[in-house]
Amino acid sequence: MKESFWGILIITIGVTAIAFIFFFQTLTNTSEQNYTLVREVTEAAMYDAVDLNAYRQSGVIKINREKFVENFVRRFAESASLSNTYEISIYDVNETPPKVSLEVRTKVKSNVSKEQGKEVVEVQLSNKLDAILETPY
Repeated sequence: MKESFWGILIITIGVTAIAFIFFFQTLTNTSEQNYTLVREVTEAAMYDAVDLNAYRQSGVIKINREKFVENFVRRFAESASLSNTYEISIYDVNETPPKVSLEVRTKVKSNVSKEQGKEVVEVQLSNKLDAILETPY
């Protein structure tokens, strides 16, 4: 009887450890994917928002604010995961020199089973990015 309790204890600890590993792996992967997505989408949206008329006339590189926001939101929505809730905050868009400051907050939901039933755990991840458009001369 004593050995069977040890077996049940080891199986319970193993299942609990696997659940914790799965939960934290999901959070880590989500945060890393969001950061990479925000970085790539910001760079692409900044290149799309470059005002070519201003560059041709005066040689100054500047971006169009509205065009950047439109391109960023569109590209982010195309690539983001549908299972998460996102909140995009764009704090600063400088046209000359091209600089952007933004934050993307993600709400990740996960089910945790308890003895009484399931409980939904919600975690909020935040990715902040300050980007400056650098171009070679």
